[in-house]
Amino acid sequence: MDDVLEINELDALQARALQELEAVNDEAALQAWRVAHLGRNAPLMQIFSRLGQLPKEVRPQVGQRANQVKQALEAALEERAAALRAAALRRALESERLDVTLPGRRPELGRLHPTTRTLRRIVHIFAEMGFQVYRSREVESDAYNFELLNMPAHHPARDLWDTFYTTTSGVLLRTHTSPGQIHVMRERAPQPIRVILPGMCYRYEQISARSEIQFNQVEVLAVGRNITFSDLKGTLNTFARRLFGEQARTRLRPSYFPFTEPSAEMDVECFVCGGKGCTVCKGSGWLEILGCGMVHPTVLQNGGYDPEEFGGFAAGMGVERITMLLHRIEDIRYFWANDVRFLSQF
Repeated sequence: MDDVLEINELDALQARALQELEAVNDEAALQAWRVAHLGRNAPLMQIFSRLGQLPKEVRPQVGQRANQVKQALEAALEERAAALRAAALRRALESERLDVTLPGRRPELGRLHPTTRTLRRIVHIFAEMGFQVYRSREVESDAYNFELLNMPAHHPARDLWDTFYTTTSGVLLRTHTSPGQIHVMRERAPQPIRVILPGMCYRYEQISARSEIQFNQVEVLAVGRNITFSDLKGTLNTFARRLFGEQARTRLRPSYFPFTEPSAEMDVECFVCGGKGCTVCKGSGWLEILGCGMVHPTVLQNGGYDPEEFGGFAAGMGVERITMLLHRIEDIRYFWANDVRFLSQF
């Protein structure tokens, strides 16, 4: 008789559950029904837990019927849930309207980064003067980054560059684009060279409004016979006037770089105050834009050229720094912050 009682109870549970399901009209009530009839403490689940207490001969019949009831209730639940979703969609379509005559949102158009815009201007100016673009690697050896540029180990000039070294001995992230000079000279010697070498450089510096750990540089290199300091000055003056305006005044100040001799810093007259002195030029009337000089004989020799026959000049400039001067940007960190409010101004 136990099996008959249990089966009758299961039939009653199924009938009662299906009857209650017909009255369910929203998602909350549907979830309450599921917990009441298919949850862990539901009467149906209690029958499953009592199967072990029934005689062995009646367990299969009761277990089979309990599974049938569970499957029937689960199928009914899915069917009712689908019906409720369809009803909700139907009500939404009837109550909500989309006005397709309204204008759509205009897509945001991308634009070139200000550093890229300045770099392209620099490349264009030098290209019109006959300079080719030469790309060199960003991961360099100590030899190319320092030694072949007249900075042997323990040379005090190395302190000017705070270097990122890798875990591989003698391998580092280049601190300037000057190593590209050796690469291009060894590749093309003894032919004349007139190239610019743009690229990213890395230095382990304290990040501030004036310094970053990564930045773009453009190296300028010309090697050939009968190249003089006058060629350097004329080339850079032409570049400055093309970039800052035909009325731009420039000056060269003596400086020191281990890979050039003589060396100089080039300034352009402050285009904000016209040379009178202001906060942008710190009262001097001049803005520093690059370092330059005649290629050191040791560097020429390391590049494969005989310094008795060949000469050359080199210059290096920071693209972000020039961009800051052109647009009066006060903080170099803006270039890497990806702030749309800053980028949308260019």
